Amino acid sequence: MKGMRLSVLSLAFLFLIIGCAGVPVREALWEDHKVPAGNIEGNHFVGLRYPFKVSAPSHWKMSTEFPKFLKDLGYDEPSPNDSEQTELYIFNPVTQSCVQIDLTPAGRYSTFSQESIERLTTLAAGSLKKELEEEYGKDIEVELGPTTPASLKGVQFAAKKYATYFVKGERREQGWIYGFSEPYQVFILYLLFEKEGTSDRKDLETILSSFEYIPKK
Repeated sequence: MKGMRLSVLSLAFLFLIIGCAGVPVREALWEDHKVPAGNIEGNHFVGLRYPFKVSAPSHWKMSTEFPKFLKDLGYDEPSPNDSEQTELYIFNPVTQSCVQIDLTPAGRYSTFSQESIERLTTLAAGSLKKELEEEYGKDIEVELGPTTPASLKGVQFAAKKYATYFVKGERREQGWIYGFSEPYQVFILYLLFEKEGTSDRKDLETILSSFEYIPKK
């Protein structure tokens, strides 16, 4: 299974098609992999490659490296040669619920609005459904939640959508938030394992509410 980055790449590709202006609206930017993703101190992250910060509950872990348990779940590990790299993984090592945060420069011609962000967020659902069918078979039942505006500190436009499904009798929720704050696109993707007695859903809200994009001065 390609995993959470499939939705990221699908959105970026779609925006090249439907979100472009006729003239450049910003200077050309690129992702400099020579710059470290950021600094982790305890359960707090401050970005260096991109200007954002986020915190997590004390029983969650943070890493700029691909967590090995995601490979056990069927996700493909990104190649070091990939043109875009995930900045941060946040995960509960007990339940394996996880959050992936990825920022990427917007194209020179790309324009954004809340309406276009919500439209692209909705379109990504088709890629996820196809991915799940390839992994678990066409009989898997995927229930899609509504597309709703999302609130992230410092992010101008953002929208959220999610899907729920069962694997071996276990309910899972996979969701994605797509946003834009000049000059970067913001991608936050999560996977929740619905296990009795856990606080992962509340923890996810804590993580999201702590996220803040800080424009460079």
